[in-house]
Amino acid sequence: MTGEGFVKTLPPGGRLEYSPHWLERPGADALLDTLLREIDWESRTIRMFGRTFAQPRLLCFMGDAGIRYRYSGDEYRARAWHPDVRALRERLARSTGVRFNSVLLNLYRDGSDSMGWHADDEPELGPDPTIASVSLGAERRFVLRRRAEHGCKFEIVPAHGSLLVMGGDLQHHWQHALPKTRRPAGARVNLTFRRIGQEATPGEFSP
Repeated sequence: MTGEGFVKTLPPGGRLEYSPHWLERPGADALLDTLLREIDWESRTIRMFGRTFAQPRLLCFMGDAGIRYRYSGDEYRARAWHPDVRALRERLARSTGVRFNSVLLNLYRDGSDSMGWHADDEPELGPDPTIASVSLGAERRFVLRRRAEHGCKFEIVPAHGSLLVMGGDLQHHWQHALPKTRRPAGARVNLTFRRIGQEATPGEFSP
């Protein structure tokens, strides 16, 4: 499902809100081009089952001064905001009612890059965090599954320039992933905005 916006409840109290045309096409194209050219992308490792692997994507973590984030056994120290990403944060604050203080950018170079099953449930995000995700570039499957019942799934293919907001208790009861694909796929950049160190107050979504 891609084309139309929606607000969906994922039990018991999770909220998923999708706006496919949050950024108009020219603006989304320009932002993607800028990020691909100007961001200092880095390869990071992840530790699983006692072994260390290179994460199958490139990353960049930005945020307010002094922000740190522990993820997959690694610590990220926020770089200064890129001006275009800071402007995106200001627009998100108006749309969601949440003042995000950090963003994790992921670059999926092709279909072999991916994100495994996980939830954004780190303690520093607060009990019921609001996570805002902006997608740019190639369309890829984004899948959610219920923790207690893996057969219970929901799938979306976020469009170029779209906004996906996860809220409520979704991170406690659901996991999400971006699977690999054998189909030809170009570059995709995903910007996942978070509020670290203080509880994020859920806001009203205004597509």
